[in-house]
Amino acid sequence: MEATMTGWAELAACKDEDPELFFPISAMGPGARQTAQAKAVCARCPVRAECLGYALDNGLDHGVFGGTTAEDRRRLTRTAPQRHRAA
Repeated sequence: MEATMTGWAELAACKDEDPELFFPISAMGPGARQTAQAKAVCARCPVRAECLGYALDNGLDHGVFGGTTAEDRRRLTRTAPQRHRAA
């Protein structure tokens, strides 16, 4: 997957949302509610997979991308090599 946002980002459900929504300052309290709201936008997005790929390809360690938090993405990258070895 190409590591640019050209093209697919124009189709993103978040393109007209406040970018701050996708960068909560904590994982608890109001931050948790903000994360849930961001993930709800991602859930209806037609380019969610492209967004997630972009975040993974570029090592983005903050924010919600493709319906995942930075912690979700760290988990994905830790388990991905294990899946490939098992296959």
